[in-house]
Amino acid sequence: MSTTMKPIWASLALVALAACSQPNTSEATSEGSAGSEAAAPGAAEAQTFTVLVGGTEIGALEIRPSESGYGIEYEYRNNGRGPTVTETIELDAQGLPTSWSIAGASTFGNPIDESFAYIDSEARWTDSTGSDQAIPDGDAFYVPQDASPYWLAIAARALMDRDDMTIAALPGGELRLSEVDELTVSNGETSRDVTAYGLSGTSENPTYFLMHDRAFFGVISPGFAILEAGYEGEDERLRGLAAGYGASRFAEIQSRVAHDYDGPVRIRNVRVFDPSTLSLGEPVSVVVEGDRIAAIEALDVATRAGETEIDGAGGSLIPGLFEMHAHMGETSAFLNIAAGVTSVRDMGNNNAVLDELISRIEAGEVAGPRVHRSGFIEGQSPFSSNNGILVSSEAEAVAAVETYAASGDFIQVKIYNSMTPEWVPAIIEAAHANGLRVAGHVPAFTNANTMIAAGYDEMTHINQVMLGWVLEEGEDTRSLLRLTALRRLPGLDLDSEPVQATIGTMAENGVAIDPTYAIHEALLLSRNGEVSPGVVDYIDHMPVDTQRSARSAWADIATPEDDANYRGAFDQITETLRMMREAGIFIVPGTDLGGSFAHHRELELYQNIGMTPAEIIAWGSHGMAEYLGVDDELGTIAPGMLADFFLVPGDPTVDFKDIKTIALVAADGTFYYPTEIYPEFGIQPFTDVPAVSQPR
Repeated sequence: MSTTMKPIWASLALVALAACSQPNTSEATSEGSAGSEAAAPGAAEAQTFTVLVGGTEIGALEIRPSESGYGIEYEYRNNGRGPTVTETIELDAQGLPTSWSIAGASTFGNPIDESFAYIDSEARWTDSTGSDQAIPDGDAFYVPQDASPYWLAIAARALMDRDDMTIAALPGGELRLSEVDELTVSNGETSRDVTAYGLSGTSENPTYFLMHDRAFFGVISPGFAILEAGYEGEDERLRGLAAGYGASRFAEIQSRVAHDYDGPVRIRNVRVFDPSTLSLGEPVSVVVEGDRIAAIEALDVATRAGETEIDGAGGSLIPGLFEMHAHMGETSAFLNIAAGVTSVRDMGNNNAVLDELISRIEAGEVAGPRVHRSGFIEGQSPFSSNNGILVSSEAEAVAAVETYAASGDFIQVKIYNSMTPEWVPAIIEAAHANGLRVAGHVPAFTNANTMIAAGYDEMTHINQVMLGWVLEEGEDTRSLLRLTALRRLPGLDLDSEPVQATIGTMAENGVAIDPTYAIHEALLLSRNGEVSPGVVDYIDHMPVDTQRSARSAWADIATPEDDANYRGAFDQITETLRMMREAGIFIVPGTDLGGSFAHHRELELYQNIGMTPAEIIAWGSHGMAEYLGVDDELGTIAPGMLADFFLVPGDPTVDFKDIKTIALVAADGTFYYPTEIYPEFGIQPFTDVPAVSQPR
């Protein structure tokens, strides 16, 4: 259920990406149309661009120039879903949008009906959050919410004409263009020079894209690219360059926000959370040497010569949290650390990209949690998720297991939607023979009961289990149906024999559940124009693009009946989780939303099924360390344990919301202050930096 593709446009990830076309004829240029002149004088621009994920073609972007702007068609499908967008854009003589209409559907089906126009010098727009207007003080560029990535090209040309390459943005913020690199690309027959740019200012990260003079060439990120048709062979190299651009940025941030103090570090006056007693102790000092906790001492023990002292101010010191459903990238790595998430379980990724990220984390070049890896195995189909290893036979599937086992880097394999169900027993046999656990979705055209009987150790996503109780035979869950069919849940009797049989079998066989509770809240309860309930505690601190996304529905909520059914579905999920917990099924908390703030919400939600704040904290730290078999070094704050913990000013054992406001994080003995990290991502900080006294 990964949302990896959504944020590529909004910020990265949550980015939630573009091409442009322009007339090639001298007649069009001589007519002096605003669109043509603003686009790319002196450089021909392609009209067709290919959308790729990990080298696999998944869609296209088509650009058609008009007298004074562009018509655009944009669509891709990855993992059975993706956006469909049609745009009409009008530009003025400076290349600034004067009108913009966008129609279609977003990645998860929410209808798009967005518009922008200048009327009597007033900018007016309507998007999924509602309608608004402003009278800009000077030039301003409207940043669309749901457009194709081609808006980057339009913005870039407007910014190139400004000395400081900045412009005010609507609905808020400021767009900034920076030149990143010069390179040459080839289609095997011809070569051309292109410039890599980064556009930033309204989201957490820059978006990297390529221009040939003023003509658009493509968008690049480590796993996703849009390239001029004919240049698809450059995909892998260009994605590697994008990874390098990001790595350089994050390494520079790391150099300023990571604190590796010389000598021991004493955090004075903190109350340590004990997972065994579910309580905070009396105020003490915690001493860290290198990457380990060296001692816990009474407050009357003086700071020794050579020690750095950090004032804990009577706050709560909590063991580092485990996000158990991650799909790690550079941004989520950094923001998880700032949120006290010092360990993650990656549930499927581009293996080479994740290899590189883990290497940089372990080398101290970028902040990031400890990563426990799942080997992603997917069947070949038109609906495939293009991650991990894709297979087209049972033999290939077993070979994929052997590949993951031989590397020694993976704790389990994860089976995905397009896997042929009949191959699953052989996959599980091979995994268990190699000491690997098995988790996964329920492949299409089967059900949870069959996967439990085959030997799954853990079910992934609560919807994957519950769909087996409401789907008709032959319905295809490789599509959005695996999400939209949840609106059938209100009519389900949870005391019925099929429901109770599945829960009972899971309990008897020791099968755990990774519900991804928070992503179901976002899917089922987000509404256009309303702040999604999972983000209310922090959304005002976030960049403009993130705030807009938080006020947009995911699904197509077309009628009052849809609204009631989706809300009722979330209630049914909550009650099912309560029943699973009471039956003794082990629950694993993870978000599929990038972790960080979303992981705080994931944990907070389990109060709905009867867990106390203290139970949740112990379960989300020491409980997950035990589950992963690393509790000999992680999950507890005690002498000899690894220094993974975080400091909050309040008492989250009484009010869980206090866990969301973090003053300090130690990860592998390196100290971070979230207040220093958040501005690097356009996020307003939540706390002050603790007082730090240098060694005597």
